Amino acid sequence: MNDSERRSALGDFLRKRRACLSPNDVGLPLGTRRRTHGLRREEVAQLANIGTSWYMWLEQGRDVHPSVQVLESLALALRLSPNERRHLFLLAGESLPPHLFPPEEIIEPALQRMLDDLNLTPAYVLGRRWDFLAWNKAANEVFSISQPSPPHDFNLIWRLFTSPARKERFRDWEQLARGVVAEFRTARARYVENSSFEGLIEDLKRESPEFNQLWPLHEVPSSLEGNKEMEHPIMGHLEFEHITLQAPNDPDIRVMIYTPLTVTRVKLERYLSTVSGTTVLDLHNC
Repeated sequence: MNDSERRSALGDFLRKRRACLSPNDVGLPLGTRRRTHGLRREEVAQLANIGTSWYMWLEQGRDVHPSVQVLESLALALRLSPNERRHLFLLAGESLPPHLFPPEEIIEPALQRMLDDLNLTPAYVLGRRWDFLAWNKAANEVFSISQPSPPHDFNLIWRLFTSPARKERFRDWEQLARGVVAEFRTARARYVENSSFEGLIEDLKRESPEFNQLWPLHEVPSSLEGNKEMEHPIMGHLEFEHITLQAPNDPDIRVMIYTPLTVTRVKLERYLSTVSGTTVLDLHNC
């Protein structure tokens, strides 16, 4: 969207959220002769501690620029969910402040059940720093996720760039590495206050010449989805169609799904039937 379209979308979003609330929802008296569905503009302005005229300009899509503090106040006044807060800040052209992000990344039981139900389809969940948060058995057997890789035990990028067998596993390793670094740089820019990123980045620079060369390039992120080929030490050549989904309650949590092609599915089915639930291969790759 251009700036005009973004401002128009912001105004529409504010109007719709205002219409979804009643005075009772926000602790205001209902009053009489109310013809407005939801809250009035002046009520939202009062709750957010901003001027009514200024708030009206926002809804009208005028060229005004709300500060981070104003956006925070509006998010509280309109009782926005985490996803709605994120959307508000994006429409306003602002980055979501670090302290608005939940300190702990939590995987809902329903998401873990979905991973388990995928069965022959390797799938795992990545957090904002590209740490593995959850996975299913198929993903564990293919990618050895549950085996720690110190000092960043469960970080995908650390494994991609420091695993001794990393280049042999993926036929398109160089392309994959460039794409991952570009995506990771974008994630880093969103979490400038998160010191854990810096430690990981400095360790990668020290341990991986490839990462050290790619990190300063500032390349534009490209899609990491599509066909993925890898070599497994036991199953041999494997091919997948890779897609990425976002968790509904936290857009910064991504679900990575590797749908096996027909021959690969047969190999996975045979292999998984021969291993116990605790068997893990020593692959150390992402």
